Amino acid sequence: MRFKIFRLAVLAMLLGAGSFLAARGGLDFLHVQALLQQSRFAPVVFIALHVAFSLLFLPRAIMGIAAGLVFGLWSGVLWATLGSLIGGLTGFWLVRYVAADVVSPSQWPRFASVARRVEEGGWRAVAMLRLVPVLPHSPTNYLLGLTSLGTADFALGSLLGQAPMTFAFVQFGVGSAQAITDRPGWLWPTLIGATVLLLSMLPQFWQRLSRQQ
Repeated sequence: MRFKIFRLAVLAMLLGAGSFLAARGGLDFLHVQALLQQSRFAPVVFIALHVAFSLLFLPRAIMGIAAGLVFGLWSGVLWATLGSLIGGLTGFWLVRYVAADVVSPSQWPRFASVARRVEEGGWRAVAMLRLVPVLPHSPTNYLLGLTSLGTADFALGSLLGQAPMTFAFVQFGVGSAQAITDRPGWLWPTLIGATVLLLSMLPQFWQRLSRQQ
C-alpha cells in the first residue's frame, strides 16, 4: 500500500511540475536554442530536454522548432524524431511499470472505449491517434501506458504518426533560423512546414466527413 502511494506521489509530482512550468510559460524555443548552442554535446542535451518535455506536459513543438534552429533540416528531423520517440517511450514505460496496477482504464468509461480500439488496432491505431492527436503528446503517452498495447506497436505507431508534425516543426525552425540571420529563402521552409501540417490532418478530416454522411 505504501509503495502504491509512493508511485502515485511520483506521478503527481510530474503533473504538478508540468503544470507549474506551463503556468510560468515553460521554455520557449529560443531558450532551448540558447541551451543547446552553449553545450558541446548538443544532441545529448537535446534528447534529455525532449524527454523532460514529454514527462512534464510541455509542448513537443518547441523541441521540433529548436531542432530546426540549431541542427538544420535533416539533422534536426533525426534528433527531433529520436527525442520524441524516446520521450514517448519513457512516459509509456513509466506509467506501465509505476501505475498500471494503481489506475485502471475501466475507471474512465470514455477512455476505456478508446483503449479497446487502440489495443485492437495496434500500431495503426496509435499512428492515427498521433497523426491528429485527440490528446496532447504527454497525456497520450501516459494513457496508452495503462492499456495492454505492446511496446513495439506503441513505438512504431508513434514513429509513423508523429513524423509529419515533426518534419513540419523542424521546417518552422529552419525558416526561423534563416529569418533571424536575414538569409533569403526563409519563407519556403515555413510554407513547406505549414503544408505538411495541413496534409497530416486530411485523414482525420475524411474520417469525420465519412461519419457525417
